[in-house]
Amino acid sequence: MTTSNISTAKEVAQQAGEILVKHFGNVEITNNKSKRAVDVVTKLDIEIENFIASELEKHDPSIGFHGEELGERKKSNKFWLVDPIDGTAHFIRGIPFCTTMIALIEERKVILSVIYNFVTKELFEAEINNGARLNGKRIQVSDRSLSEAYLAVETNLDIEKNLNLYLSLNKKSIIVRTINCGYEFGLIASGKIEGRICVDPFGKDWDYAPGALLVSEAGGVVVNIGKSSYDYKNHNFLAVNKKIYQELTEGNNPLFPITNTNSIT
Repeated sequence: MTTSNISTAKEVAQQAGEILVKHFGNVEITNNKSKRAVDVVTKLDIEIENFIASELEKHDPSIGFHGEELGERKKSNKFWLVDPIDGTAHFIRGIPFCTTMIALIEERKVILSVIYNFVTKELFEAEINNGARLNGKRIQVSDRSLSEAYLAVETNLDIEKNLNLYLSLNKKSIIVRTINCGYEFGLIASGKIEGRICVDPFGKDWDYAPGALLVSEAGGVVVNIGKSSYDYKNHNFLAVNKKIYQELTEGNNPLFPITNTNSIT
């Protein structure tokens, strides 16, 4: 019997997690992508990506695949977008801010996602128009206001306008930083923190697409900055609860004014 795409993605993520957790805190760096301490790769990153690609292809060979480590293997309008270990540097050090992320993209839209915190066994899932779940139970974002908020902010502080924005947000809320997209998206979707803001961030499509759908399906607002819509190829975005979205985009001197009139409901 053929399983659904979401069931397959969950099963494969958990299988990958069973392999990864055995090596948690006990693996060596094999390559550095950049001078940044977090941009590291291990042999396990590549092995797990190959494993995920192989298992997903067994499910449906017609679906393409694009992974962080080895790139696009099969081009298609419908493809899996995969980060085998989001937070490799944390994984190496034995810090539990690391996840496996799988999204399914169709016609430039994220239609399902799975984020698996394999250390804590927290399995987040979302399907477009079908809600978000944690270990099978429905979850939703918080309704806290900006003054009560914990926000994750990813931005290049070497750019002056970004530094000023960061300082403004820091005055209005508490800024948290785990340096891990998947882990933070799970916290937002389950109402533990209030949002993630990316302005000139350092990540790629696979870092943000899975979590964007998860937060949206958990009742949050995910929009590109200055817009009232979301394109996963645009990495400047807000992923926040509705109350904070209004506080950040409306009123006098909003930090993130929208430039069109389409409303978020």
